[in-house]
Amino acid sequence: MNFLEVAILRWYSANLTASFSAGPFPFGLAFDGENIWVANNSGNNVTKLRACDGATLGTFAVGTFPEGVAFDGANIWVTNFGSDNVTMLRASDGTSLGTFGAGTGPEGVAFDGANIWVASSGSNNVTKLRASDGTNLGTFGVGNQPRSLAFDGEHIWVTNRLSNNVTKLRASNGTNLGSFAVGTFPLGVAFDGTHIWVTNANDNSVTKLRASDGASLGTFGVGTGPRAVVFDGARVWIANTLSNNVTKLRASDGANLGTFAVGTAPENMAFDGANIWVSNSASNTLSKL
Repeated sequence: MNFLEVAILRWYSANLTASFSAGPFPFGLAFDGENIWVANNSGNNVTKLRACDGATLGTFAVGTFPEGVAFDGANIWVTNFGSDNVTMLRASDGTSLGTFGAGTGPEGVAFDGANIWVASSGSNNVTKLRASDGTNLGTFGVGNQPRSLAFDGEHIWVTNRLSNNVTKLRASNGTNLGSFAVGTFPLGVAFDGTHIWVTNANDNSVTKLRASDGASLGTFGVGTGPRAVVFDGARVWIANTLSNNVTKLRASDGANLGTFAVGTAPENMAFDGANIWVSNSASNTLSKL
């Protein structure tokens, strides 16, 4: 047990896993400070669950094949892969506040403190939307089939699955600051305060990059078919879709701290300040670790 675990009241074993029902093919996840939101890809809706006990608080219609979810401090943003747009929902009650175009095949979504960024896999670019009203502030080219995004405080990082690299954009104006090689078929990306972590789905590994300059600091083996990655303040968690588990790595050095079973085909994760939530796409459940 370390001081971080005490501070977030987490001293129980990570082997204690709870499971909650979700909609059909649960995909993207986000935490709004009190609740977990999950995009049900085959249901064309999102479900809101109370994080403390997993109680379902409502299900809300969005577009076709929703994938990514992000919280901007007041609203939930959902990418609709099949509709080529994003939906903005008021987090307090799920009311739809609008739908906004975002390229072809939008997948990943991230908030930079003022704006929403959307990765559009079919158009090989990212779109920047003003979070207050959805106004389009620009579209910026990246690599081939962008999938996920992360904000490091100044920059947006984008995984390009068919280019086997990540692109770094200046968040203020979208300037491309470079592309950096990672493993094969990169999908997930997360920022740990200093470094960028990228899952390499075809290599069963994650790559650690220094955020300041993109230098590679190591590649670490995980489970089979890693997808999402999330940082909990001290550790990095990876969802391994083909091995039905998640791997926990120490962020400081990549040491493997354990592998934990979840549901079938885990796709995405979110951290609620105390627990890791995992969407299990093939079992229509969420796991809480």
